[in-house]
Amino acid sequence: MSRCVVTGGAGFIGSHLVERLLADGHEVTVLDDFSTGRRDNLDPLASHPRLQIVSGSITDPLVLANALQGAEVIYHLAAAVGVKLVAEDPVRTIETNIYPTEWLLKFALQGGQRVFLASTSEVYGKNGKEVWNEDDDLHFGPTSRPRWAYGCSKAIDEFLALAYHRKSQLPVVIGRFFNVVGPRQVGNYGMVIPRFVDQALSGGPVVVYDDGSQVRCYAHVREVVDCVVRLMETPAAEGRIFNIGSDQPASVLELARSVIERVDPAVKIEHIPYAQAYGEDFEDIQRRVPDVRRLSQTIGRTPSMPLGAILDDVIAWKRQAAR
Repeated sequence: MSRCVVTGGAGFIGSHLVERLLADGHEVTVLDDFSTGRRDNLDPLASHPRLQIVSGSITDPLVLANALQGAEVIYHLAAAVGVKLVAEDPVRTIETNIYPTEWLLKFALQGGQRVFLASTSEVYGKNGKEVWNEDDDLHFGPTSRPRWAYGCSKAIDEFLALAYHRKSQLPVVIGRFFNVVGPRQVGNYGMVIPRFVDQALSGGPVVVYDDGSQVRCYAHVREVVDCVVRLMETPAAEGRIFNIGSDQPASVLELARSVIERVDPAVKIEHIPYAQAYGEDFEDIQRRVPDVRRLSQTIGRTPSMPLGAILDDVIAWKRQAAR
């Protein structure tokens, strides 16, 4: 069994990963400043004998270095996340995503650790292809649009990680997440499914930005975590980038209708412009669908849970949490 560090381990994806690693018999150290992660995500695990929780920020090199000491595997999930947060504070996005990743890679090289770097579908920017492949060009908008700060900063993280792999043979795997969803995700930072479910459960309206024709694919967090763990157990994955997500598309309007159908068919849908939600300089991506063949060929699986089953799971969790 390995000694693992999960940065951002109190977050939505991070807490599910911590749960999985402990179940597999690993020792786990969580490093989180709880700025977007939540302590109650780890409450059921808090007394686990193989879990250590370190309250601190990845933006502090000393805290980061201390947390990584003695580890064999690093899962780097901590980042500034969420469309709303990125649009409101691009400085924080850039500073949180780039410098700590560079420090972490240097420490990992010194310590001989394997690294999983969590990236994002945002790195594709406005690429106009129907389906995005890991080797496709990245098409960002202008620097005057804060929207692109997140994707650009994570692309730099990827460049850094791959450079360390090529120059120094650092064993690193990069995963680009596509709309990971499930229990414990909150809608505070723009995540669409928990926001829609919360609105429907409170009687509506369910608020759809623009006309709702935007296309996304949704993957259950437990399946995504399984893919991450399998990638880190597969030597052939080192030094490579993987799309991690479902490849089954649905429009945002279809998503809203599916949520309403499951919660209360009487709930109404309300459309508002992007400018009202995120400001006049916001720009969105119309279609985001991954090519997951590389993932399938490498580990033999991809996330496949149907959207309806994912929504049922999220709604059940929200209702239980409310009780």
